[in-house]
Amino acid sequence: GSDIKQVRHWVVMPEYRYWFCEKFNGHFIGVHAHGGQFNVGGIDVPNTVFKNLKDNRYEGWFAGGGLTYGYQWMLSKHWSFEASLGAGYTRFHYKQFECRECGVHKATKNKNYFGPTKAVLAIMYTF
Repeated sequence: GSDIKQVRHWVVMPEYRYWFCEKFNGHFIGVHAHGGQFNVGGIDVPNTVFKNLKDNRYEGWFAGGGLTYGYQWMLSKHWSFEASLGAGYTRFHYKQFECRECGVHKATKNKNYFGPTKAVLAIMYTF
């Protein structure tokens, strides 16, 4: 076996937020959408979407959305810190390949996922 590991992806995740007290400070809830493309394989990590990721490669796209809860702390006039979690739905459409480095197509599938969609710890600068 080869030690080829591959994780290539891009993601877009716009979100609308509502703060309960002061904008950009304190508790907030949000609704987010997400989508992107991926090409992953050769990685031995537990996951709920792709079976046997260590010995297979998966290539495709995804789209979905969900709800977010978070808290934002103002550190100064321009700097803040955020912690947030999101959960929702994602639809995956992908091709599965037999091994990490070869191009032998095994299957084309769709998968529905319900569960965590984001976990964020971020330091932000506001103009």
